Amino acid sequence: MENLILVINIILAVVLIGIILIQKSEGGALGLGVSQESFVSSRSASSFLTKATAIIATFFIITSVSLTIMSKDQFSSSSVLEKIEEEEGSSEPEIPKSE
Repeated sequence: MENLILVINIILAVVLIGIILIQKSEGGALGLGVSQESFVSSRSASSFLTKATAIIATFFIITSVSLTIMSKDQFSSSSVLEKIEEEEGSSEPEIPKSE
């Protein structure tokens, strides 16, 4: 199940990148040098690509969160420092043995 969702997540990421790159840049340099044409187009209805980007981004986030929820059981709740302290056992330093 995780593999299927992972493949879907990768496909959605590639499609999302493609759709974003296809879209027309609205530019405007953070609002500097706004022309009348860009002012009018900013109030127009969302295009198909904008709606598709929102939908695909939503599915991408859903698959990413679901992968995180599925994989939470594979991680331990103890810290790495706790494991190191358990392995040391004694407080005295050990002298390496020469062979």
